[in-house]
Amino acid sequence: MTFQELKQLVSNQFPEAILGEDLNATPQALLVAPEAIHEVCAWLHAGEKTYFDSLSCLTGLDNGPETGTMEVIYNLYSIPYDLHLMLKVSVERANPQVDTVSDIWKTANWHEREAYDLLGIHFNNHPDLRRILLPKDWEGHPLRKDYTEQEKYHGMTVKYDRKEAPN
Repeated sequence: MTFQELKQLVSNQFPEAILGEDLNATPQALLVAPEAIHEVCAWLHAGEKTYFDSLSCLTGLDNGPETGTMEVIYNLYSIPYDLHLMLKVSVERANPQVDTVSDIWKTANWHEREAYDLLGIHFNNHPDLRRILLPKDWEGHPLRKDYTEQEKYHGMTVKYDRKEAPN
């Protein structure tokens, strides 16, 4: 099945959910309305013609304070049909949130926790949304483009100054 055929299938089922496409992405991507992502993913997972049984990756992206948006990117794979599809959701940077897909693909649990930890994207209805890489009392989200690291963490210097490093 081609990307355009996949797009047509999804658009027929969810006419309001598909906001566009990114043909430069690899694999090519559908731009999905944030409020529809869970329903679209559930349908793609259960669909007889699609059966995207694998969420290969879920990641977040900060587009920066200037744009005021962040993205959640889903890379789907159908093992039986050898189909690849990317879905992209754009969320407001000031309050980034989208529904979890961890009830559809169990692997999303840790992927979503990583996006939460490093970017501050909140996944509604996630069963255990807490930091996964950083300590629970860490300040901020290090992959945000405007992140400034704290000077000290529990008395230890966090900021590394290359000028002071020994040769």
